[in-house]
Parts: sequence; C-alpha cells; structure tokens
Amino acid sequence: MESQPLVTNDAGVLGLLALILGFVFWTERSKHPFWKKFYAWVPGLLLCYFLPSLLNSFGVVDPEASNLYFVSSRYLLPATLVLLTLSVDLPAIAQLGWKAVAMFFTGTLGILIGGPIALMIVGAVSPETVGGGGPDAVWRGLTTVAGSWIGGGANQTAMKEVFEVGDTLFSQMVAVDVLVANVWMAVLLFLAGRNESIDRRTGADTSAIEELRRRVEAFHDKHQRPLNLPDLMLILAVGFGVTGLAHALGDGIAGWIAESAPMLARFSLTSSFFWLIVIATTVGVGLSFTPAKNLEGAGASRIGTAMLYILVASIGMGMDVSAVVSNPGLFVVGGIWMTIHAVLLLVVAKVLNVPLFYMAVGSQANVGGAASAPVVASAFHPSLAPVGVLLAVLGYAVGTYAAWICGLIMQAVAPM
Repeated sequence: MESQPLVTNDAGVLGLLALILGFVFWTERSKHPFWKKFYAWVPGLLLCYFLPSLLNSFGVVDPEASNLYFVSSRYLLPATLVLLTLSVDLPAIAQLGWKAVAMFFTGTLGILIGGPIALMIVGAVSPETVGGGGPDAVWRGLTTVAGSWIGGGANQTAMKEVFEVGDTLFSQMVAVDVLVANVWMAVLLFLAGRNESIDRRTGADTSAIEELRRRVEAFHDKHQRPLNLPDLMLILAVGFGVTGLAHALGDGIAGWIAESAPMLARFSLTSSFFWLIVIATTVGVGLSFTPAKNLEGAGASRIGTAMLYILVASIGMGMDVSAVVSNPGLFVVGGIWMTIHAVLLLVVAKVLNVPLFYMAVGSQANVGGAASAPVVASAFHPSLAPVGVLLAVLGYAVGTYAAWICGLIMQAVAPM
C-alpha cells in the first residue's frame, strides 16, 4: 500500500515552499562567513529548485496530488511575463547604441542556433544521448534550456508547457542550465576584472560607456519610488487583468485554429497555453508604451520576480533529484551550446570593435536574465547594473518567440 504524504493540504504545501524561499533569500544575503562561502559556490536559484524537490523525495508532499504547479503556471506565469516586460523601454534601449543592442541579439542568435548545432554534433556521435520519445525526447527538454538562456525562468517554464516536457527530463535540464550558465558567468566576471587592459589591447572606444553610465543613473533616480498600496493594487490589476484577457483570447484562438487548421498543431498553434504566453508577453510589451510602464518605478518587476520564484519552487517540488546524473552526456550538449554562443559573441565583438562591457552584458542578459545580468554589469561599474536589467527585460520580451523557434529547429534536426 502506497504511503500518504505528510502534508496533503495545498495551503500547507504553499507554506512550506514559502518558508524554503524565505530561507534561501535570507541566507543568500547573510553576512555570515559560512553563507558567503556557501553561495560563492552554490547558486541560490539552484537551491530554489533543489530544496523543494527534497519534499517530494522524502514523502513530505505529493506533487501529483497538488494543484500548486497548475495554478502557478496558468495564473502566476502570465502575470509574471506582463510585469517583467512592462518596463521594456525600446527607445531607451535604442539610445544605448546599436552596437550594444547588436551584441544582445548576437547572444540571442548564438543560443538560437547553438542548440540545434550542439544537438546535431552530439547526435552524430552518440544518438542515444539526445534521443528519446514523447515527453522524454531530449530535444523537448532542450527547449527549456533555450527559454532560460534567451529569456529566463518564466520563458523556461513556458517552453516546458508548450513542448510538453516530462518532469524527469526537466530535472536534468535544470541541472544543465544552472551548471553551464554559472560556469560561463564566472568566466565573464573574471574578464570584467580585466576589462580596462582588454579594451586597451583591442583598441575599443569606451567613451560611450561613461555617457551611458551618467544617463542610466539619471533615469534610475528619476523613476524609482517607494511602493505604496495604490501602486501595489495597480500592479496586481495589470498583471492579473492581462492574464484573464490572455486566457480568454488564447482559448478562443487555439480552438479556432484546431478546428480550421489542425495541421498547425505541429507548431504548437493549437495549444491554448502557447497563446496564453504569447498574448501576455505581447500585451506586456505594448503596455510599455503607455503610462503603465511607470509602475516599474514602484517595483512591478520585483513583484513579478517574486511570483516567478513561487513558480520555480512549485516546479522543483516535482523534480527527481536522482535524474541529474542519469544522462551526463547532456552536459556535453550544454557545453558545446554555450561555446557556440561565446565564439559568435567574440567574433562579432572583434568585427564591431566594441568594449568588453557590451559583449559581457549582452551575453548575460540572455543567459542569466534579470537575476545575474546586473551582477555582471556592476562588475564593470556599480551604476551600470540597471543596464543589465534593461537588456535582460528585452530578453524576457523576445525569449518566448526565439526559444519557440529554436525548439522547432531542434525538433526538425533531432535524431529519430
């Protein structure tokens, strides 16, 4: 007879996840020497996935009997996408200079084509490593890595749902994502500490960075304000109001396409979840051209990120921690993928003669998103951290679309 989990009430499960997230964030900002050394090696994001998985492994909760993931992915995720893309300032991004934007999209292109190329390379040598069928087809799992490395956690979850990735495979992909991405970030931070000598050696013009620093500081000081109750209610109204609209339109569009052109199911166009994500992202970007974008000054993206971490914890609750070592060849795929991304960035940076800052932040705005792009940017100068956020938010906006295209390409080239 199968044993019952210790906690069966979803309110209790949510409380446990909230306590875990609070513990991770509290210890991550602790000044205690132990925690400082611990988080120097272990990413906090990994713990937000891993610790909830222990609740499943030790029989504390049963993720299959819980509705938390469904609620998080259908309600919190689209609201998160709206609040993260709400602050996209496309004119301001353009003013950063076309070379900065070009490096960002070079990084995006490196991820988009790197995945399929890495899949083909490893597939030619070891097809069983990247094979599988149904929800456990490796190409499906790799779409979640593409979503994470182009946009972030929200886009990663969107790809998990759109391409129907199994939980066991997703556990492996989270490990690939976090390990490879953090190794690459360590390389970027190493280079950032030597940026002046590197820029002198390459002859890059860094005058634009100083002007950029002054402009970003002025923008940040102008719009930042304390969060009050009216702003909080407006932020929630926008996030969940658009979520409701996206649900209504997405169900209708998916149903109409399924009836009129069922052959488009191959491209996920008959999936109501796909349209939910696309509509939420598109409306969020559209609102960035309205006064609603001023809600970012009160912390719209921070509230969206808090929702995102609840989603991350609910995903982690369904993970199988033993799965991360069952297919080590996937780390080879991730390594080749990231190498292609890095080489393409280096080549374009050399051709355009751009400072190291643009290359590093352009890369991390894709791979790390809003969580770590500011870290890399501030390694060059603390006041430049918002630039990382600005470009990372652009990653949220394009991540859904680019990761979907990458997924379709990987589906086409995956070994049968």
